[in-house]
Amino acid sequence: MTPPKNILIVRTDRIGDLVLTLPIAGLIKKHFPESKVTFLIDSYTIPIIKNHPDIDEYIVYEKSKELLRLIKDKNFDTAILVHPTFYLAKLLYSAKIPVRISSGYRWYSFLFTDKIFEHRKYGTKHELEHNVELLTPLGIKENINRENVAFNIHPDSKAIQHVTQKLKFHDFSPSRKTIIIHPGSRGSAIDLPENKFKELISSLAQLLKYNIILTGSNSEIELCERLAIGNNAINLSGKFSLEELIALISISDLFVANSTGPLHIAAALGKPVVGFYPPVPALSATRWGPYTNKKALFIPDMPCKDKCTKDECIKLNCMNSIETQNVLESITEIMKKREGKF
Repeated sequence: MTPPKNILIVRTDRIGDLVLTLPIAGLIKKHFPESKVTFLIDSYTIPIIKNHPDIDEYIVYEKSKELLRLIKDKNFDTAILVHPTFYLAKLLYSAKIPVRISSGYRWYSFLFTDKIFEHRKYGTKHELEHNVELLTPLGIKENINRENVAFNIHPDSKAIQHVTQKLKFHDFSPSRKTIIIHPGSRGSAIDLPENKFKELISSLAQLLKYNIILTGSNSEIELCERLAIGNNAINLSGKFSLEELIALISISDLFVANSTGPLHIAAALGKPVVGFYPPVPALSATRWGPYTNKKALFIPDMPCKDKCTKDECIKLNCMNSIETQNVLESITEIMKKREGKF
C-alpha cells in the first residue's frame, strides 16, 4: 500500500463527536509522520483543534460549490468520513479523492472505496474505538484504551487570562477548589432531572468549601439561574465562548454533567468527571461515556434496561431514579483526593 501523504478527516457534527475523533490524528502521524492531516469541521468547533500538534490545517464546513472546489484544489489522496451523510459522501466522491473510508452500512456506501462494517447504534463499543477502526484500511491497528489515549486539547493562554479576569467580577475564591456543573445537553442526551441537580447543588453549596460554577449555552441561562443556590454557586451560563469554556475547565478540579460535549472536553483535559447516562444502548455510557479512568458514572438501574428505548426512558422518568446522595458521596471522595486528604 502506498503510504497516505495528504489526509482529510471529516467530522462536522457536535463538540463531543469531534473530541472523540481527535486521537486518530495522532495515530496517523505516528504511522505516517510525513503526512499532512486536515480536518473538515463545523466553524463553532474550531477551538477544539486550534492548538492540536497533529492537525496541520482545518477547513470550515459550509455547503457550497466553493467547498467542493477547495477540496479538489487540496489534492487529498485519502479521506476518512467519520460521521457519514449522503451530502458528504457525494462531496468526497465528486472531489475524486482516491481513497475514501467510511461505514459500509449506508445505502450510499458504494461511494466509498473502503468500508468498515460496524454497527454503532447498538452501543456495544465506545465511539472513540469505532473511530479508530476507520484507520484499519490504512494498515493502522492500535489498541487504544483509557490509559494510553491522547486527545491533545490545549487551552489558549489568552483565553485562560480572560477567564481569570471574568471570575474576579463574581464571588469566586482562588483559594477554593472549583466544581463546574453543566446541567444541560441541548437535546443530545436524556438529562438528569432539574430537581436532582437542585438537590445536589444545594448540598454542595451548604458545605461552603468549593466554588460551584454553573455553565451552559445561552438557551440554558434560565435553567442555570434556577439552580444557582447559595452564595458560592455562580451562574456563568452564556458568559463564555467555547475557547473560554475550555480554558475554564482547564483550571477547574471537577466537571459534573449529563452526556454532552463539554464533559468530553473535561475528560480529554485530564479532569475528574461525574456523568449521568440513560440505559438506552445508542445513548449509553458504553458508547458515549467519557473516555477516561477518572470518572464516576451514574446510570438508572431499571428492570427494562436491556430493552430500553429513548421514548420509554423519558416516559418512565428513569433518570429520576439516580440517588443524589450517591452522587454527592462520589463528588466528596473525588474532591478529597484533589485536596490531598487521602
